[in-house]
Amino acid sequence: MQFHHHGYVSGDPRIEPAAGTGIDRPADLPDKVDVLIVGSGPAGMLTAAQLSQFPSITTRIVERRDSRLAIGQADGIQARSVETFQAFGFAEEITSEAYRITEMCFWRPDPENPENIVRSGRALDDPAGISEFPHLIVNQARVLDYFARFMANSPTRMRPDYGFEFRSLKVDDDAEYPVAVTLLSTAGPDEGTERTVRAKYVVGSDGARSKVRESIGATMAGDKANHAWGVMDVLANTDFPDIRTKCAIQSSNGGSILLIPREGGHLFRMYVDLGVVPEDDNGAVRKTSIDQIIAKANGIMAPYTLDVRNVAWHSVYEVGHRLTDRFDDVRTEDLGTRTPRVFITGDACHTHSAKAGQGMNVSMQDGFNLGWKLGHVLDGRSPETLLSTYSAERQVVAKNLIDFDKEWSTLMAKRPEEFENPSDLEDFYVRTAEFPAGFMTEYTPSVLIAEPRHQNLAAGFPLGKRFKSAPVLRVCDTNPVQLGHQARADGKWRIYVFADAAAAGTPSPVTELAEWLDTAPDSPLAATPEGADRNAWFDVKVIYQQDHTGIDLGAVPAVFKPQVGPFQLDDLAKVYGADPTADIYEQRGISRNGAVVLVRPDQYVANVLPLTATAELAGFFAPLLPARQPQA
Repeated sequence: MQFHHHGYVSGDPRIEPAAGTGIDRPADLPDKVDVLIVGSGPAGMLTAAQLSQFPSITTRIVERRDSRLAIGQADGIQARSVETFQAFGFAEEITSEAYRITEMCFWRPDPENPENIVRSGRALDDPAGISEFPHLIVNQARVLDYFARFMANSPTRMRPDYGFEFRSLKVDDDAEYPVAVTLLSTAGPDEGTERTVRAKYVVGSDGARSKVRESIGATMAGDKANHAWGVMDVLANTDFPDIRTKCAIQSSNGGSILLIPREGGHLFRMYVDLGVVPEDDNGAVRKTSIDQIIAKANGIMAPYTLDVRNVAWHSVYEVGHRLTDRFDDVRTEDLGTRTPRVFITGDACHTHSAKAGQGMNVSMQDGFNLGWKLGHVLDGRSPETLLSTYSAERQVVAKNLIDFDKEWSTLMAKRPEEFENPSDLEDFYVRTAEFPAGFMTEYTPSVLIAEPRHQNLAAGFPLGKRFKSAPVLRVCDTNPVQLGHQARADGKWRIYVFADAAAAGTPSPVTELAEWLDTAPDSPLAATPEGADRNAWFDVKVIYQQDHTGIDLGAVPAVFKPQVGPFQLDDLAKVYGADPTADIYEQRGISRNGAVVLVRPDQYVANVLPLTATAELAGFFAPLLPARQPQA
C-alpha cells in the first residue's frame, strides 16, 4: 500500500483525499447526475465502487430499502471474486472472517444398507492450484459492507442513497442528460412522493424482477426445471461428521442435500431437495414450511439426525435458467447507429440456481466490466463506442454460466441409481473446477482484445482471460510480492514490460521501448492530460529477468519510476526482478526475448506484443484514447 505522496498521513491511509465531486458532496440526491445506478446489490455496488475512483464523475446509487442489507441470500465467493476484492483492498479482511472451502465430501447410499448414507469420496476444492486465492463462504451483506467502505473512503466520498424506488425512465438522445428517471421516495419525510432525476447513463442492478430491464424493452427467456429446493441457514446440533465441510449428499429415496458451512464456525446452509414439481402445482410448493424442510433433511441424512435450534433464514425456490436478450437499451435493429444509455447487470440479466454459487460472483464481474468503461467515457479517456462492448462481452459469459448451471443442477437432482458411474457427481466437480472458480471467462477478439498474433511470447497470459498473477521481487525494498496483487481497481490500464536478458539501463529493446513510451507522440502515455501525474491513466511496470541483486535501480529508465503527487516523488515500486524460487518467466511461459503484456482495468489480458512492436502498441490504443491533434 502506497501513501504519503500527498504529505504525511497520521490517520487511516485507506481514506483517500477527497477530490472533485467528493468535495462538499451533496447529502441529498441531485436532480442531475452522470451515472445513476439502481440497486445496491453486488453488481450495483461494485459498479459504484469502481466509479468512485473517478473524481470528475457524479455517480449516485439508489436503493429502495431504507438502509443497508442486513441478511443476504448469496454466500459463495469464488476465487476470481477474492482476486477482485484484492484490487479493492479488502481480500485479506474478508478472508479472515469467511469460511474457507478446501475440499468437498460426497455421500451416497450405503450399498449394504441403502436406507443410510455413507461417505463415498473427497475432492480437493482446487486440486490443480488454479488460484492463489481461496474459495470462501461469507454473507452477501458483508461483501456489500466492504464495497460501501471502499466507496466512502474514495475521492468521491460515495454513499448509497437509500429510500428511492425506480418507477420508469425515458431516453432523449438529444438532451445533455438523456435519461429521465422517475423515482418514488420509500422512506423519510418525502415518502410516497415522486421525483425525476436526469442522468447521462443509467445502470439497472435491480434484480430478477428488474423494472429497468422492463423499461428498455429487454426480455428474459428460458425455462424452469420443475424441480424445487428448500434452502435454510440454521444453527443446529447434529451427529453428522462432516457438518463443517461442504458436502453433496444423495439418499436412496431420491432426495439430495447440498451442505455449505457458513462463516463463524456454527452456522451452515442446506439446499434440501423437495422433488419434482407437478405441472398443476400453481406455486403450492413455495408454501413448504421450514418444519417440512427440516423433516425432509432428516430423512435424507439417515442414520444421522439434525436438531435445529435456530433458523436465520429460509426460502423455497424452483430451479430456473433465464437469460436476457440484450444487456443495454440498443435494440438489434439499432446496432451501430447509436451507443447505449441504459445498462442492466446481475440478476436483471441472468438467473439460475443458487447451488453452483455463481450468481453474486458473475454479477460482480458484470459491474467490474461496465464500471471502468463508463468511467473512461465520462472522464474523456475513451469514445462512447467503448460502451457497446459491455453487452457483447457479458452476454456470452452469462450464457456459458447458465449452460454450466443446468448441468450441475441436473446432476444434483439425479437419483443415485440414475448415474452410470457412482462417482459421476464427484468427477464433474473436479473436472469443471476452473469454471466455478471464475476463471473460464475468455473474451473474444474485439477493439478491447487483440488477435493472438504474438501469444507465444507469453503463453501463460492467454488473451481475453484474466491476468494470472505470479511471484516477483520488488527491487526497491527487496520484498517478494505477487505481481497481479499490485494492481488496484483504479481504472488504469496496465502495461507490463517483461525485459529481455540485458541488464537494466544497458542499450536494449527495453530501453528503446521506455524512450518511446516516455517521449513519442503516438505513445499511449502521450494522451495523459497535461498537469496530471504521468501514471494517471497508465500503470507501467517492468519485470527484469535478473533477481533484485542484479538490478541497478538508478539505471532503470525514468518511465518505470513515474513522479507522483503534489511533490512529484519518484515511485520506485514499479520495478521488479524475477523470484529465483519461482521464476515468473518460466511459470507464465514468457519468452526470454521479452514481451509486453497489456491488461485492462478489469484485469483481463488485452494484448501480447514483442518489445519492439511500438507501432502495434500505438495502433491498439488508438481507438481507445481521445483523438490527438497532429503534430505541427
